[in-house]
Amino acid sequence: MEINKIAVIGAGNMGHQIAICAALTGFRVMCTDTNSAILEKAVSFADTYLSERVTKGKLTQEAADQARGSLAFVPTIEEAVAEADLVIEAIVEKLDIKRKLFAQLDKLCPAHTILATNSSYIVSSKIADATTRTDRVCNMHFFNPALVMKLVEVVKGPHVSEKTVELVMNAAQKMGKTPVLLHKEIYGFLVNRFLQATRQEALKLLDMGVASHEDIDTAVMNGLGYPMGPFKLLDLTGVDLAYHVGMEKYRESGDPADRPSPTVVEKFTKGEWGKKVGKGFYDYE
Repeated sequence: MEINKIAVIGAGNMGHQIAICAALTGFRVMCTDTNSAILEKAVSFADTYLSERVTKGKLTQEAADQARGSLAFVPTIEEAVAEADLVIEAIVEKLDIKRKLFAQLDKLCPAHTILATNSSYIVSSKIADATTRTDRVCNMHFFNPALVMKLVEVVKGPHVSEKTVELVMNAAQKMGKTPVLLHKEIYGFLVNRFLQATRQEALKLLDMGVASHEDIDTAVMNGLGYPMGPFKLLDLTGVDLAYHVGMEKYRESGDPADRPSPTVVEKFTKGEWGKKVGKGFYDYE
């Protein structure tokens, strides 16, 4: 088996960028979303992005046309996955919704199709048994923004076959990414465990009133050499994502320490979810 056709489920910020990455590197790609407005926005982004890359001399017109010709935004999951060799799920970080989707994908996809979740925290062993192909369900975690960031974390749960890992790692490399393999499942994988430690301490300092979010970001960038402070990064990845991830962990553990920071809860409730909505810790209007 070789992966040639990829379906991306979820056309939001991560999904449509993953889809464009795949199309630029020779894959045939179908991207879908249940929200027609998000799908239309993804189409507009793809057209604008490819055009701008040509204008800036980063991409030839021929390569842009080839990529756009290989990329289709379609309204239904059925159409998106009908011939897919690999499906990459990039929807909301809620376990029950992911399990429902994977059960649906299992029925709709060809028998050989690999089902990968782009989840940054939910391990695939919590999803795989919603399907009849547990050996072909794994984590394939891209980083935001997917068109820029090179790293992809591939996680081999105890149920995942060696062949699945090999095919997913090869697909990531073909997409121009640098994949790393985790030989066992662990909460937060590799990078997010480091980021979470910094983020938790930053939120604790903010909640305690020790310093403003601006000064904490400044300290981390200029003192630790990070390219971006924890609050600017929260705005980029989504305050809503941080809220849902924290709530999923709290529901599982029951430990009050796992609940999202009071500041994150406040921002989530106000709808201040970060850059994608124009306001988070910073104002992007």
